[in-house]
Amino acid sequence: MEPRCPYAHVLDSRATDVHAEAAHLRTHGPAVRVELPGGVLAWSVTRAEVARRLLAGRQLGKDARRHWPDWIDGRVGLDWPLASWVAVESMFTTDDEDHHRLRTLTAPSFGPRRVEALRPQIRAIVTGLVDDLRTAAPGDPVDLHARLSYPLPTTLICDLFGVPDDQRPEMRRVVDGVLETGATPEQAKAGLDDLFAAMARLVATKRETPGDDMTSELIATRDASGSRLSEHELISTLILMIGAGSETTVNLIDHTAALLLAHPEQLALILDGAATWRDAIEEALRLEAPVMHLPLHFAVEDIDLGEGVLIRTGEPVLIAYGASGRDPELHPDRPDAFDLTRPDKTNLAFGHGRHYCLGAALGVLEAEEALTALFQAFPDVRLAVPEKELAHQESFIVNALRALPVHLSPAAG
Repeated sequence: MEPRCPYAHVLDSRATDVHAEAAHLRTHGPAVRVELPGGVLAWSVTRAEVARRLLAGRQLGKDARRHWPDWIDGRVGLDWPLASWVAVESMFTTDDEDHHRLRTLTAPSFGPRRVEALRPQIRAIVTGLVDDLRTAAPGDPVDLHARLSYPLPTTLICDLFGVPDDQRPEMRRVVDGVLETGATPEQAKAGLDDLFAAMARLVATKRETPGDDMTSELIATRDASGSRLSEHELISTLILMIGAGSETTVNLIDHTAALLLAHPEQLALILDGAATWRDAIEEALRLEAPVMHLPLHFAVEDIDLGEGVLIRTGEPVLIAYGASGRDPELHPDRPDAFDLTRPDKTNLAFGHGRHYCLGAALGVLEAEEALTALFQAFPDVRLAVPEKELAHQESFIVNALRALPVHLSPAAG
């Protein structure tokens, strides 16, 4: 049986409207053939039930070195625009025993008690950022993305991993570059080289001057006698933790704040005690997940999804994590509406199954602290542009704002 897919879609690398695109794909079947940058074909899964079933099962793998013939044979290489998402060797791109081994290295640091213990550190960063916002002239527009949403998670993750101050600008640049989906092959290869070089520099620095940080802990594990952690796995784990530990939280804070400002009646529910900041965060995760598509999974066996769709062994699969929360089959009651009183806010924003995001609780805690402080300090804050005019990052991987301009208080006079 050959797969019958009457529809093929070139995924919009500029991400003009990721939600409309996902809704369009959802109507065409349980999985739809799409074209990624570089002409790579994959199956897009936008239906929540199908995505959850695949993520919970064993029919998909994450390791391109084992499961993707085009990568194994070199037909897709390091100059592919999305190569950084499969070239690393971390818990993100491994399966079974290797995944368990690599996840165990960092999982204890993100347990409930360890995360809660970070609250004072997070609160101190937030306090400093909010105090800086107070210096803005009344009525002048302020970019919350640049001055709150972005610096909070990036500062925290760099602190946790001991990134020296002089290395932080380059670290942020190379991590941000991974998220662009319109890069040329030359740009993609240069970006990947820069990414590995930045992490290798951090490792070299911490080997020379170790500290009380997670990078030093990983290096000690790597250099211990009998260690099974390779140097490439060490650097790949840093790429994952420093990158994922900041970008998703930036987007979560941005989108939650933007949604509350665009829907003052929902913000009023929180201020009146009828809803909580956690309600707002969960509803934002459902409606505006920080990640839209996360490359890549691979079929480890033929997968018959019905409706004439057969995914062959070795074919790439792109799970649309950000599409699940708006799936009308999962949320039949106004799936595109922002409603803090919604009793069911189920989503796949942080993944599902064995690859569920380790840092989910930390990201939610950061968002809660940032939003609480922002709206307490500036009760009159409002958007400086209409919601529909907010600029989005040109990436189908992340669901991100480029800027979040607001007025913190009414104009003087």
